[in-house]
Amino acid sequence: MNLTESWIGDKPLVPPCGLFGKGQHIVLAEDDDDMRSTLALALRRDGFEVSEARNGLELLDKVAPWLGGMDPPKPIDAIVSDIQMPCFSGMEILEGLAELRRRPPVILITAFGDPHLHAAARSLGASAVFEKPFELDDLRSVLFSLKDNQKETPGFDGGY
Repeated sequence: MNLTESWIGDKPLVPPCGLFGKGQHIVLAEDDDDMRSTLALALRRDGFEVSEARNGLELLDKVAPWLGGMDPPKPIDAIVSDIQMPCFSGMEILEGLAELRRRPPVILITAFGDPHLHAAARSLGASAVFEKPFELDDLRSVLFSLKDNQKETPGFDGGY
């Protein structure tokens, strides 16, 4: 199922109630303080450990080990990033990570999306692209699906 387009066919997995994100580390990059705080709080309530980045430079700092060919000091299970941010955009970070074999899934969010942006994000390997405003349950469903897929992947060690 292509998670970057409207749901067609079967609905995505619905996360169970409770702490389905327990043991998972999410990097959340969003320059809007209120949006970042709201998303971080919701993800933490779902059991995720959340590292926040206020702009593209802070996000770059968190993913820099991959770009240098090393593993990060702390495994990251997914990145949720705004596209338009100061310093570096979420697309620029995704582009830098796109050529790497081992990298976490990237979910992009934007208030300025268009079909070309969605296609570009898909071609760079984005797991999903959400238009603001979006339903928090849709983000949860994608994160749950990613976690479920990673569990079934042979040799998956819980993060990259």
